[in-house]
Amino acid sequence: MVHGAGNLLDWGFIMKIRIGIEISIISVKARLLMISVFALFFTLSSRSQNVFTVDTLSTLVDGLYSPYNQVEPGDTIFLEAGMRRLIRIRNLTGAPGKPVVIINKNGKVVFDSDYTYGISILNCRYIRVTGSGDPDHFYGIVINQVTNGTGIGISGMSSDYEIDHLSISYCKSVGIFAKTDPDCGFLSTRDKFIQFNTIIHDNYVSHTGTEAMYIGSTQYFGQKITCNGVDTLLMPSLLDGVKVYNNKIDSCGWDGIQVTSASKNCRIYNNEILNYSLAESYGQMSGIIIGGGSKCDCYNNLISQGKGMGIESFGLGGQKIYNNIILDAGKNFFPADTNRQVHGIFVTDITTQADSSLYIFNNDIINPMSDGIRFQSTITRGNIVASNLIVNPGNFDHYENEKKGHRGKDSYVMLTSANTEIALMNNFFTRSLDSAKISESNYIPRPGSPLINSGWPGSTGINFDFLGNLRPIGKACEIGALEFDPATVGLTIQQADKAYGSTIFPNPVKGLTTISYHFSRAGRTTILIYDLQGHIVFKKEEEYLADSYSKIQFDASRLENGLYLYLIKKGVESLSGKLMKIN
Repeated sequence: MVHGAGNLLDWGFIMKIRIGIEISIISVKARLLMISVFALFFTLSSRSQNVFTVDTLSTLVDGLYSPYNQVEPGDTIFLEAGMRRLIRIRNLTGAPGKPVVIINKNGKVVFDSDYTYGISILNCRYIRVTGSGDPDHFYGIVINQVTNGTGIGISGMSSDYEIDHLSISYCKSVGIFAKTDPDCGFLSTRDKFIQFNTIIHDNYVSHTGTEAMYIGSTQYFGQKITCNGVDTLLMPSLLDGVKVYNNKIDSCGWDGIQVTSASKNCRIYNNEILNYSLAESYGQMSGIIIGGGSKCDCYNNLISQGKGMGIESFGLGGQKIYNNIILDAGKNFFPADTNRQVHGIFVTDITTQADSSLYIFNNDIINPMSDGIRFQSTITRGNIVASNLIVNPGNFDHYENEKKGHRGKDSYVMLTSANTEIALMNNFFTRSLDSAKISESNYIPRPGSPLINSGWPGSTGINFDFLGNLRPIGKACEIGALEFDPATVGLTIQQADKAYGSTIFPNPVKGLTTISYHFSRAGRTTILIYDLQGHIVFKKEEEYLADSYSKIQFDASRLENGLYLYLIKKGVESLSGKLMKIN
């Protein structure tokens, strides 16, 4: 259905969304943190091991020097709680399943740095830096500010590391920097070094000058470096095994999460990214970038109130983008200037492998500045965009009234080339959130929503929704990021499938057509048919018997050709659909 556009969301509304989503999981997270803390200390205490403590005045932990040259796989290095300026962690090596754990002790470890970093990690492998050492503090390692650089930097051929439960704020540049650039030593080039198992989760990053998270090299095709007076093209390392999840990002200058050169086993999921790209730096404006050389599944992320794209994909292809909620992408970035384009999801060919495929399923894209999805890839094949809810793309009026060769409907999924090979399946496009009948507090479909049981059945392998609930709950999956659970309104799945069903046949219609419908409860029913201006062209009332199907015939022969909407109301319950009149 298509209705008038409106400014649907504001910051207070976003807070309701966050509360509605987070309040149901915050107690679970607290319990999981408590369990992980106890499990960690049980592991540490169940065997003979070395334990080291770093006082607040120490700034170097180096495995080449005493006492840290005695650190073995599975050992623990405690950071004593209190204020610090910075710390450098060097040359530590654990083993698979036995990382060297660096963890806070007796409260929060707090950094306040006037240097180029708060925490620097070089040449380490199989390590974990975690702020989960005190169950009273979810973020037990806190970087309050770094006035001249990066919150935490992990480089120098570091690999197989986990960074979690850190709070990082007010950094001049990047919050978390995780990559190794090649140099004239030629040891960290692509043929000699791979960055394995980069795991970054349960962190809070806010108020960064540039990216909140910068993971992997952006120079996938190589970078020129002068070595011994000769310009040399060096290929940076690839990343294999990237997991970025459960992080919260607020108020970054550039991109929220940028993952590049991650060619294998990459996932970006369950992150919350708010107020991104505030510096309005062109080319650095996205909630999430699946960058050059990457093949990352990207799912279950909340991306809201940024000035840039929601999700950009110009990686290798072959990935899925699904179950994301993208709100107001670019809405506050020169909203009246149609020459500046910001889209909910943007796909283009930069490092795309020929004949690979992209799958964009079950996303909610609401109020993007320009297009809902802009798909510029021409060398991918077999692409599928299915079961997405796209509401009120900003380019609708521009295409309808000003842009030659386009129609308003093109703004939902804009295909910029006739050579694009793509299938659009079971998406729901509308200019009004009301017509989707979803909750304004958490975006879950309400009873009678046209999204329910309407998703594309071919999106196999996606067996959960944005909140991690089973997908599908009913006879088919829903359109959009969230499933409707009939138990929340006192119905069984079978009742829900019956209670809110309607069909119309034939459709399109020349003369007589039959509308069939079914409710679970008896009562007086009103059938209304409207034109697109909202004028009633047909109305009938009748009694409805419980748990039975009812039919009504309608003669459309006197109507003008075009699209009409029907509404069937019984008390607070309703059904709706479309009728197309033709000659």
